[in-house]
Amino acid sequence: MDLMQNMQISAGGMQAQSTRMRIIAENIANKDSIETPNGGPYRRQMVHFKQVLDRQTGASRVEVSSVSEDPAPFKQVYQPSHPMADENGFVAYPNVNSLEESVDMREATRAYEANMAAIESAKTMMSRSIDMLR
Repeated sequence: MDLMQNMQISAGGMQAQSTRMRIIAENIANKDSIETPNGGPYRRQMVHFKQVLDRQTGASRVEVSSVSEDPAPFKQVYQPSHPMADENGFVAYPNVNSLEESVDMREATRAYEANMAAIESAKTMMSRSIDMLR
């Protein structure tokens, strides 16, 4: 596998992690959204990855395969005076956990940085190879 293929693989990983970070940011931004245009509270989004094999080069890369809603139940908070309370006095809040989202964001950031470092290493090796050929 050559350096350009390595860079393309790392760039694909960066793109996948960038999508993941965007979805996490949306989750955090909507952690208190109890009414959405579809009705009901915001439902946490999850990013799913797939490994894609390039048959020509034999290299595999990571891509986002889908984004789906987390099926976990909504948080129920007893607030009988709230206008969105149900007949039992409970208000449904999004199933977004700020701590979990923060951990996921840190993990995605680290993966993005690792791919960036791989690209930088490949660029350095290519530059050194060119210098040696002069």
